[in-house]
Amino acid sequence: MIDLKSLVDLLTLEQKDTHHFVGQNYKTTWGRVFGGQVLGQSLHAAYQTVPKDRKVHSMHGYFILGGDINIPIDYQVDAIRDGKSFTTRRVVAFQQGRAIFNMSASFHLEEEGVDHQITMPNVLTPELLLTDIQQAEPLQKIDPERYARLMQAHPQVFEFRPVGKAIYLETNNKPPLSHIWFKTKEKIKANLPLQHQLLAFASDYSLLLAATLPHRKELAHARIYYASLDHALWFHRDFVIDDWLLYAIESPSASNARGFSRGSIFNREGIMVASVSQEGLMRNYK
Repeated sequence: MIDLKSLVDLLTLEQKDTHHFVGQNYKTTWGRVFGGQVLGQSLHAAYQTVPKDRKVHSMHGYFILGGDINIPIDYQVDAIRDGKSFTTRRVVAFQQGRAIFNMSASFHLEEEGVDHQITMPNVLTPELLLTDIQQAEPLQKIDPERYARLMQAHPQVFEFRPVGKAIYLETNNKPPLSHIWFKTKEKIKANLPLQHQLLAFASDYSLLLAATLPHRKELAHARIYYASLDHALWFHRDFVIDDWLLYAIESPSASNARGFSRGSIFNREGIMVASVSQEGLMRNYK
């Protein structure tokens, strides 16, 4: 991904009819469709079918098959319910007639009500931290092939500043906790639906990796197959994707070749804007 415009173009689907959309693919180095892409595109498709006064508050998706990056994706939207204050949509993504992903999303009118949140973790500000790319620079001399692979797989549109060592560079076992500041590198004037789609795309990065932290000595140099199985995202409050957001991630459990992670996303003023959860396959080919 070269620039922000390319990402926005990727998330903006071609509309074939009222409930049918077609999207292209981010050319990943690992050869399968990136989960964040499907999350963002499916949310874009759903948004095109709901009233303009409704904003998404939650989405729940299941990854069924690994998508082929060389084949466009067809998104079919089912208008499940249009209520007085809530609108529900189901989106199924197809390639060559086979479902590779399905999602349910709920949209809500803005309403007044009680308001509370947890406190943002007290961590270093992003200005005091190195980017993950800067942390990886010593690999250019130590392991240039691995460095090249990391750079090819890195989403250049976003800047990530981990609090501590980037998970993919960690070789020691640690508690399953991770804090990462992130934002788009470029400024963007985007409405809230597009902000939601961009956050859905970014929310898939680093989430599952937190489940490897207690096992880095074993897994850091092992042949591990990672694949998202499901992904849920709740949008609590408005935000802007081109200013720093803190992704506070924990992994309460890993078992049966599956890791489970959940995250809270805060803006730099400490306002909680979203919550995320994911389970993924972590298969060790010994």
